[in-house]
Amino acid sequence: MKTALRAAATSIWIILLVALTLRLGFMWEYRQIHPKQAVSVIPFLFESGNIAHSLATGKGFSSPFRVDTGPTAWMTPAYPLLLAGIFRLFGAYTFGAWAAAVLLNILCCTLACVPIFYAGKRIGGVGLGASSAWLWAIFPNAILIPVESMWDASISALLVATILWATIALAESERMRDWYAYGLLWAVALMVNATLAALLPLLLGWLAYRAHRANRPWARRAAAAVVIVMLCCIPWTIRNYRAFHHFVPLRSVLGLQLWLGNNDQTQDIFRGDLHPIYNATERASYIAIGEIAYMQEKRQEAVQYMLTHPTREGHLIGNRFISIWSGGTPNPMTDFLGTPSPWFRFILAFNLLVAVGALFGVVILFRSQNVVWFPVAVFPIVYPWAYYLTLALPRYRLPIDPVVLLLTAVALRQMIYGRKQAVAQSTAPKRRQRV
Repeated sequence: MKTALRAAATSIWIILLVALTLRLGFMWEYRQIHPKQAVSVIPFLFESGNIAHSLATGKGFSSPFRVDTGPTAWMTPAYPLLLAGIFRLFGAYTFGAWAAAVLLNILCCTLACVPIFYAGKRIGGVGLGASSAWLWAIFPNAILIPVESMWDASISALLVATILWATIALAESERMRDWYAYGLLWAVALMVNATLAALLPLLLGWLAYRAHRANRPWARRAAAAVVIVMLCCIPWTIRNYRAFHHFVPLRSVLGLQLWLGNNDQTQDIFRGDLHPIYNATERASYIAIGEIAYMQEKRQEAVQYMLTHPTREGHLIGNRFISIWSGGTPNPMTDFLGTPSPWFRFILAFNLLVAVGALFGVVILFRSQNVVWFPVAVFPIVYPWAYYLTLALPRYRLPIDPVVLLLTAVALRQMIYGRKQAVAQSTAPKRRQRV
C-alpha cells in the first residue's frame, strides 16, 4: 500500500489530471457567476484583445485602445496572434472565443507541471519533482489567472518552466542540436514575453561557464544559440522599424509603464486612471504625437521624477516589492485581518508562504553548493525587478511562479527531512562513556 501511494503521489499523469480538473472546475464556476455577455466581451477589452481584434479584422498589428490609432509595438506579437486566430475561428467577442482563450491558458498552465516536474527531478530526485509539480497544480494564482486574464502570463509560465528544465539539461549535453533548440526556445519565449530577455544573458552565461569548467567547447555553441534568437527576432524588429522609423527590437511600452508607476499622481495601489486606455487626455496625446514619441516623453518624465523624489521612490519600490510577493497588495497583513473572505485569506497566505519558501529554497541550494543554484535563483531574483520599478499586478509574477514553487518544494523537503534527521539523532541510543 505504501509503495502504491508513493507511486501515485509521484505520477506526473495524476498530477496533470488534478491540475486540469481544478482549473476546469474554476472555469465552470466563474462562468456560473458571470453572464455570457460579460465574459464574451470584457476580458478582451484590453491591449492584447484590442490588438487581436485589429489583426482579426484585417487592420494589422495596431490599435491597442479600442480606437483606430495605427501601428503599435505595444507587445511582442505571439499572444495577440493566437487571440486573433481564436477570433477568426469563433468570432470576435463571443462566448466561444472566451472559452477557447481560457482553455488555451488552462492547457498551458496544466502542461507547465511537466517541465517543472523534470527540472525538480534533475535537481533533487523524483520526490522533489513531484512536490514542485503538486504545488503548481494547486497554486491558487495558477488556477485563477488563466480564467480571469486574457494575457500571455499562462503561456509564459509554460515557457519559463521549459527554459529552466532545458537549461539544466543542456548543461550536461554534448550535442550541438540541443543548443540550436535552446536558442529556438528562447526566441519563442521572447516573442511571447519580452521581459524574459533580462534572463537570457545570465542563463546562457552560466551554460558557457559550466561547459568551460567541464573542458567542453562552448563559444561556438553559445554563439549559435544567440544567432538563432536574433534571427527569429529580426523580422519583428524590421517590421517595427518600417512602421515607426525607429529601432524597437521587441516592444515600445516601457516608457509608459515606468511613468505610470513613477509620477506625482501615482498611488500605492495602481488604479489605472492615467492609463491611455481609460484616460481620454492621455489617449489624445498618444494619438497626436505617435506611439514612439509618447513613450519617449513618458520615459523622460518618469526618470526625472525618480531622480528628484528618492524618498517617495523608495516607498513605491518597497510597496511594489511587497505587492509582487504577496499576490497583489502592498498591505498584506492589514488586508488579511480586514477581509471577511476565507478564500482571499487563503490566497494571500499561500502567496506569502510561497515567497518565504522560495527565499529559503535559494539559500538551501546555495549553502548545499548545488550546481544549479544559480539558474534557479535568477528567476525570482532578477525577473521581478522590471515590476519593482514600474507596476506590480498579480499576473506579472505568474511566469516565474513554477520556479518559485520548485524553490518552495526545496525548502519544504529540507524542513521535513532535516527534522526527521534531528529526531533520529536525538532518539538514537548513546554509547556509554568509559570511566
